[in-house]
Amino acid sequence: MKHSNISIFVPHIGCNHQCTFCNQREITGQQYCPGADDVISAAQQAKRDLGERTKNAEIAFFGGSFTAIKRSYMTELLEAAYPFVKDGSFYGIRLSTRPDAIDREVLDILRGYGVTSIELGAQSMDDDVLKMNRRGHTAADVEKASALIKEYGFSLGLQMMTGLYGSSDEKDRETARRLARLSPETVRIYPTVVMRGTELYGLYSRGEYSPQTVEQAVTLCAQLLSFFEEKGINVIRLGLHDSESLRESMAAGAFHPALRELCESRIMLEKTLMLLESKGIREGTVEFRIAPCSVSRFTGQKRCNMNILRERGINAVICQDDRLGKYDIEIKGIAEGNTH
Repeated sequence: MKHSNISIFVPHIGCNHQCTFCNQREITGQQYCPGADDVISAAQQAKRDLGERTKNAEIAFFGGSFTAIKRSYMTELLEAAYPFVKDGSFYGIRLSTRPDAIDREVLDILRGYGVTSIELGAQSMDDDVLKMNRRGHTAADVEKASALIKEYGFSLGLQMMTGLYGSSDEKDRETARRLARLSPETVRIYPTVVMRGTELYGLYSRGEYSPQTVEQAVTLCAQLLSFFEEKGINVIRLGLHDSESLRESMAAGAFHPALRELCESRIMLEKTLMLLESKGIREGTVEFRIAPCSVSRFTGQKRCNMNILRERGINAVICQDDRLGKYDIEIKGIAEGNTH
């Protein structure tokens, strides 16, 4: 049964830092502070909409540094959510917070309210990058908080950003490697988007910061996606969620509403090219076996992968095989053409 989140956005009221890239109210499209009644209403609506699927769903507090908000407000929200976990309506409670807002005291509180998953906004594991972007924490804080979360038995999620001010592809790859060593269950990858009204927007406007293009982000994030999946770490989000407020406030950066699809298609294309190279196939009509769920990944958005293969002299014919995995590709046969 597919996992679901009942997302409740808590605005940016708990964080004492102003990161260079942050204009969170625009990203979430929400400024209203939810109360206990809102949590109860959202949970009840989800029970009606999801039915039995709530058994694999978490009530999720996103959008802010949850454990850094006023303690009375945090417990108000948790007290409203907990009865739905206690009676078995939902699997648990998920929340996102800062690495420097985690300690044993707060973890004891969270465990008492049925919290199951904690996501940390690590963003980078390079201390210089963290400092340049005014994150207010260090890579060591991420490591310490992650170890505590795992010790307490919570599911650990880690969030990273690519293309930050002062970062590079290699620094982002190293961030991924260091995050993987912390053994998270889940990861989110967010290419940097320049929002108007942020310090990053000023740097961009003055020519002091060059954001990633979508193409650059796809190239890097396809590598990161493959890396985490090979490590058995579930990438549960790749790219910001599309919203009207995001599009209105975005000035530049690597945003695409189907970024994950683009990355998965890139992975398939590269695997296809490597397979053709290993077989010495340079041209002709080639039948490929792929999983039924991966047809769109193989063809690419607007059939871009098929066009690239055609430009290289390969006429690709798809044969679906439900025995294969998501990224598995096999060559069924070569109808015509040359191998070398």
